[in-house]
Amino acid sequence: MKKLLLMPVALMLATPAFAGPTCTDAARDGWIPADEMKQRIEAEGYSIKKFKETDGNCYEIYGYDSENHKVEIYYNPVDARVVKKEIDD
Repeated sequence: MKKLLLMPVALMLATPAFAGPTCTDAARDGWIPADEMKQRIEAEGYSIKKFKETDGNCYEIYGYDSENHKVEIYYNPVDARVVKKEIDD
């Protein structure tokens, strides 16, 4: 019985581990517009499959780099700095 009660608690505690990074505290009016950000990212050689704003105040893309590797990248929306980048072979 105790194991059944502990399982949901363990899952709730593990959930934050899946959250993405926090990129900025700046107000949205200080962010680079999404369309401009997409253009900058594509100019760097990335192909964007999905672009979104995260709960951590980041721009996040799923797509491919110039060598066709799958990427997931979090950008700071104020200065376009890469905050986190994952590449799959």
